[in-house]
Amino acid sequence: MHLPRLYAILDLGLLPTFAALRACALELSGSGVTLMQYRAKNTSPRDSLAHARELRRILPPEVRLVMNDRADLCVAAGFDGVHVGQDDLSPLGARTVVGEGRIVGVSTHNVDQVRLADAAPVDYIAIGPVFTTSTKVKPDPVVGLEGVRTARALTSKPIVAIGGITRANCRSVIDAGADSVAVISDLLNAPAHSAETFLRLLL
Repeated sequence: MHLPRLYAILDLGLLPTFAALRACALELSGSGVTLMQYRAKNTSPRDSLAHARELRRILPPEVRLVMNDRADLCVAAGFDGVHVGQDDLSPLGARTVVGEGRIVGVSTHNVDQVRLADAAPVDYIAIGPVFTTSTKVKPDPVVGLEGVRTARALTSKPIVAIGGITRANCRSVIDAGADSVAVISDLLNAPAHSAETFLRLLL
């Protein structure tokens, strides 16, 4: 699959309300972001589904939406794909739930996980954290740019780099071999301006 350079993560845990997340998504879409992931680790499935359906309703069809963790909610909300972590449903399980027509992505944090992901029915492999990140309570060890280079050498599948990526370092991540960068915190302050800057830097 072709990945856009910028992959926006909409993390409800970092925003005061869903209304704020909704507004952020609209700003990002208006600035040219075409791939977004909805993440809500501490929200009930009922509320997550309601939020997801609202995002699908308000965003144009060219914006691909990915559900974090929950393959079942991905299907129920009409999302374009699901992203699973190492402790979630397996990539094969996710593929079984969402079918062949939707995106499946998986998080990896080391060489062994990248190798397993390469053999799994996934469309892209996320590697990280590339840099120190504050968006996870117990982050995995930092892999650095060398981790991105190593992942690139191990797979021909698209690579999404994640973890501590900002406008100041995003270009170095692409130069290390990533196809796309997943960004969370550095899109929250003035989302439209931030996204436009990222997209310009990532050309």
